[in-house]
Amino acid sequence: MMRPRRLRRTEALRDLTRETALDARDLIYPLFVTARSDAGEEIVSMPGIRRHSPEGLDEELAEIAALGLKAVLLFGLPARKDETGSEAWAEDGVVQRAVRRIKARMPELLVITDVCLCEYTSHGHCGLVRGEEILNDETLPVLARVAVSHAQAGADIVAPSDMMDGRVAAIRAALDSRGFQDTALMAYSVKYASAYYGPFREAADGAPRFGDRRAYQMDPGNAREALREIALDTAEGADMIIVKPALAYLDVLRAAREYTVLPLAAYNVSGEYAMLKAAARLGWIDGERVMLENLLAMKRAGADMIITYHAKEAARALREKA
Repeated sequence: MMRPRRLRRTEALRDLTRETALDARDLIYPLFVTARSDAGEEIVSMPGIRRHSPEGLDEELAEIAALGLKAVLLFGLPARKDETGSEAWAEDGVVQRAVRRIKARMPELLVITDVCLCEYTSHGHCGLVRGEEILNDETLPVLARVAVSHAQAGADIVAPSDMMDGRVAAIRAALDSRGFQDTALMAYSVKYASAYYGPFREAADGAPRFGDRRAYQMDPGNAREALREIALDTAEGADMIIVKPALAYLDVLRAAREYTVLPLAAYNVSGEYAMLKAAARLGWIDGERVMLENLLAMKRAGADMIITYHAKEAARALREKA
């Protein structure tokens, strides 16, 4: 008689035969850096997550290093916004200052920067606007300028999240022409117009002031379109691919894994984080176990790396279990 349970009998057997494992080195920790007076404040809908000033990052960086995390993803909240998002590419912009500080203190830490305009524009959209139209081609040189400013500050990887068509090619060409051939490009190729982003929009003050983003982010009903987006961004020079969100899109993550050989990231987004935290706080779930199970599911579905607000607590839990 075949008995699969033989290999589940003891913890040592389960460890030996486990197909998928999670490691702190798989995790990327998002950081919100602010030029406003809200530095140090906890984000109400994201318990445990705070905004930091660039100059106030040192304690956070020390904790990240102690936990064995190898990469961070930076989002910026500027002191002022305007129609074009000009603070996004300012030499003394909040992200640029944060990159320089991190690289001066922890040069070995991988710094990824989000390249988008939504946090910086007064209208809250990811591209330039005319009336209520989101302008695609006119936005591309602006995004390229933002990416170059991040590379100049020392970013290892730039990650365009705007979903404008052709932005990967525009950014790659701009980086190469300015001598940043070694700056990698992690494309948000598969980014859905999702209701799971609500807490992030509070955290980054990036909600659109009119309309929504369904004209440029992907329709949640489409899976095959994700492969088309991956193909286009790969042809334009992307080095890595992001699927966002993760949990409700594990089928898309699996399809992406089977389609591309590029390194693949899953973004465990703010709404997924907030729901778990709320249920754990009410005592309805074992928060740590569910967190680790969710992250393992993303890895099992095909992610090489996971962008997650759980990164610090997950790394701590994994260390305790080792």
